Amino acid sequence: MIVIFIEPGGTRREIEVPEGWTLMQAATANGVEGIEAECGGSCACATCHCYVEQGLERLPPPNETEAAMLENVAAERQPNSRLSCQLKPDAGAAPLCVRLPWRQS
Repeated sequence: MIVIFIEPGGTRREIEVPEGWTLMQAATANGVEGIEAECGGSCACATCHCYVEQGLERLPPPNETEAAMLENVAAERQPNSRLSCQLKPDAGAAPLCVRLPWRQS
């Protein structure tokens, strides 16, 4: 699946996300700017915060742990805020587009 990441400076990066990978894994593996991922994807730090600009309706809602961690994001929390470590896109679905905030910590 293709995911479009919009880095804090506005650069758009189209990344092919392998099946089973999270958005955080794909972003860090491809050097996308704007994700710190301090906890390595264990949903314990909120430094992989993103705004889902396109495709939010195709994602499951945040579970209790993610919802609690979203209370700790450094940039403004918005209705489309998610933690990229918790998002595994479906193969074959239309591309997702996520914007990364100007700061994570």
